[in-house]
Amino acid sequence: MAKKLQTSDADQLIYENDILELTVLGGIKLEGLDRMRVTVKVQEQESSRPPVRHNLDLYNDNQLEKFIRKCAEKLELGTSIIAASLSELTEELEKYRLQKIKESQEQAKPAVKKLSVKEIADAETFLKSKDLLEKTNELIGKSGVIGEEVNRLLMYIIFTSRKREQPLHVVSLGSSGTGKTHLQEKVGELIPEEERVSITTLSENAFYYFGKQELKNKVILIEDLDGAENALYPLRELQSKKRIVKTIASKNRKGETQTKYLVVEGPVCVAGCTTKEHIYEDNANRSFLIYLDESQEQDEKIMEYQRRASAGDINQYEQTEIQEFLQNIQRVLKPITIRNPFAKHLCLPSAVFKPRRTNTHYLQFIEAITFYYQYQRKQQTDKETGEIYIETTLEDIENANKLLKEVLLRKSDELTGSCRNYLESLKSYLKVKKKKQFTNREIRQALRINPSNQKRYNLQLQIGYYIKKVEGKKSTGYHYEVVSTTEYNQLQTQINSVLDKTLQELKQFKGSKVVQTKNEPCKTKNNS
Repeated sequence: MAKKLQTSDADQLIYENDILELTVLGGIKLEGLDRMRVTVKVQEQESSRPPVRHNLDLYNDNQLEKFIRKCAEKLELGTSIIAASLSELTEELEKYRLQKIKESQEQAKPAVKKLSVKEIADAETFLKSKDLLEKTNELIGKSGVIGEEVNRLLMYIIFTSRKREQPLHVVSLGSSGTGKTHLQEKVGELIPEEERVSITTLSENAFYYFGKQELKNKVILIEDLDGAENALYPLRELQSKKRIVKTIASKNRKGETQTKYLVVEGPVCVAGCTTKEHIYEDNANRSFLIYLDESQEQDEKIMEYQRRASAGDINQYEQTEIQEFLQNIQRVLKPITIRNPFAKHLCLPSAVFKPRRTNTHYLQFIEAITFYYQYQRKQQTDKETGEIYIETTLEDIENANKLLKEVLLRKSDELTGSCRNYLESLKSYLKVKKKKQFTNREIRQALRINPSNQKRYNLQLQIGYYIKKVEGKKSTGYHYEVVSTTEYNQLQTQINSVLDKTLQELKQFKGSKVVQTKNEPCKTKNNS
């Protein structure tokens, strides 16, 4: 009779040879490779003697020896026969367990799609097309992302940067119910499943128990940063140092305490959503901040889409096809070195807060644009090192400037995003009503704002001298006035002018020698 372990029923594994039939009742546990605890039934082939049942660890010599003697006595067989049969069973169970562990690990991994020749050709053709960013943004919209034209493309490029050594990160900010998680989720679906990790809740030590390279070059999507406060420190370390290490104490087989190192390597691209901008300042400093469109126009776009979806007017099959196509585009992008020959001459507006980190983000985002355009950039070779690279063009800088003007504007504003939105809505209301003064009650009713939020915003605005009390008293209420209705427009103009002027000078003097002086950080000088 052939020796074989029958595994058709995972709860009843049967091993037979010419003399004995051994059944493992309840199957075996896959975890804990240092033990093999089973409940085994041993019976003789074609015999009326009752079987022997026992629970033991097949790796425990003392238990195994006692069980062999017990079986030999009850079945009236030699101990060598029983010992050999149990040894054969143990070997078969080891093979079975390792196979099941491997299968479970493979099942846990997202299936990596292998692209056909046509899919590769289609994706590469698209990446070589003119107005690539505009066409990409159009496809993102057709995939089911409604409105948010700048934010969605910005997020898509940031997610694309996961394949680089210095990935970018993004935090979506907005009031509750504005669709932060929806935007992040829908854009995240355009990244291949095997290259993204979606997390709903996150415990303090969760990141340390991923595999060493399980997160490498992946997008980590955190639905709600408010529920992951305890995990923010290792998350920041993973963003900054691209590696986290945790030491834990454990006991070896001899009972001796030893130190183990849990190492998780990056780099990773991290995205999260929150309503509490000020709480996550450390994480926000490492990330691009995008503020969702909370306008009535955006509300109408979303509600119209919801009505069409309910009426069955949305082609879900087409949306899925577009999602898969954009995923294929991501799959054909290959890691490559980027060099920006214009980097020394790019200036940030002086109004930007934390300019050192913001400048790094600005340069890295330009490189991310170049990375996405890699099929339209000529590969070059460094004569000294032999490294292959592509160079940033002025078109890449121009595209980056268009997408980042709002981000840099927010980075230059001393008000939080929600407070700024409140102030601009307040200005718009006063302009429509042709009024200069207002009361809290009036604005609360007009803007339908929560009283506690309004109180917090007013305090911030008064401290920054954006609004001032002009008359009234506590018992009857105060009247307020906006100090300047144009300060935000002036800030916006300042930022736009710096970026546009720098780009224009680079275009005008392309091929000229650019020098940097002490007093003029970005000055172009002609060779002639």
